Amino acid sequence: MFIRDPLINRNLGRDTSGATIVEFAVVAPIFIGIIMFIFDMGFMAYARSILSGEVNAVGRASALETATDETRADMDARVAEQVRLIVPDGAVTFERESFNTYGLAQTRVEPFVDVNDNDRCDTGESYLDLNGNSRFDLDGARAGGGGARDVVIYTATLRYTRFFPVAEFFGMNRDVELQARTILKNQPFDQQSQPNSRVCL
Repeated sequence: MFIRDPLINRNLGRDTSGATIVEFAVVAPIFIGIIMFIFDMGFMAYARSILSGEVNAVGRASALETATDETRADMDARVAEQVRLIVPDGAVTFERESFNTYGLAQTRVEPFVDVNDNDRCDTGESYLDLNGNSRFDLDGARAGGGGARDVVIYTATLRYTRFFPVAEFFGMNRDVELQARTILKNQPFDQQSQPNSRVCL
């Protein structure tokens, strides 16, 4: 029913009661989403900090002469335990790769004599078999903690599902993967084993 009284129509047009609830309904989801996103990013930074701190501590302990595969496994378990205090449902995996020198750890490719300058190890060209598998590899890393004087790259990877689903609205994956890595040289408690020179087939 249309009200013809101009005074009533004028009063209805000026009436702003209820506007606050409408404004809140529009603004609140955006504000809450931003707060949740900030918490999510802060938690991710905190988890990365914990993971990095533990990896650095274990990396130093792993480089000692007394370190063995068994003690390194115990150290990995300690890292996982500390991380799970922060991220109970997180999955932590570990990897150790060893090289003879820092330079080889950086380039990773098994050095070879490139006689014809074609950037390939062709038949008859010699190479250093860093990982001891008797074939030329673009990645010469040896798995494990290495031996005396070896350079070891120790990596821990944490995977977990975000607590808040808002990251997907910002184009980010619901699953998070964080990595912490340290590179250290084992103590010189013995002579370093040297790789064999072989010929590409």
